Amino acid sequence: MRKLTTALACLTVGLVLGLFLSSGSAAGTSYGEDRAQIENLQARYPFALDFRDARLYVSTFTPDGVLDYGRGDVRGRDAIQKVIEGMPGNAQAQAAAAKSGLRPAAGRHHISNIVLKIDGNKAIGRSYWFHTGNDNPQRTATLGGFGHYEDELVKVNGQWFFSKRKIYNEGNAEWAFKGGNPSW
Repeated sequence: MRKLTTALACLTVGLVLGLFLSSGSAAGTSYGEDRAQIENLQARYPFALDFRDARLYVSTFTPDGVLDYGRGDVRGRDAIQKVIEGMPGNAQAQAAAAKSGLRPAAGRHHISNIVLKIDGNKAIGRSYWFHTGNDNPQRTATLGGFGHYEDELVKVNGQWFFSKRKIYNEGNAEWAFKGGNPSW
């Protein structure tokens, strides 16, 4: 009886351990580890955008990554970096503030409702975004826009990147989502 109990206990531990180890991706990480890394990537992206850090921004994409923000595909890190560098930035905000006598306006992008399907070293994701800003004489927070992202992601050498990020903006008829529920 004792040998049977010990054998069953060892078998149970082996099965549980085998299930746990086989639940990871091709690179040996678990769904939870991959999800945490992808959520970290998704969070670095708006910080880079809001603080006009074009180098950090493009580092969230693969070298041949695609950004589609409503004006068609922007392909590759160099092209994406030019788009980000061409956006009004802190220097413009400082100049406008000096002219108006107000402190510089700021804006922040936020993400939520992250849904991911991870399959080995590839993933697809959906998430909401919204923008808050204070570009008004009182410098009070206002909602500046909202929409969602549709992402294609790849894991290269243990690190996740966007291979494609499509941005839908519900404040712009041309860039608004025109389909049904984009999630699954």
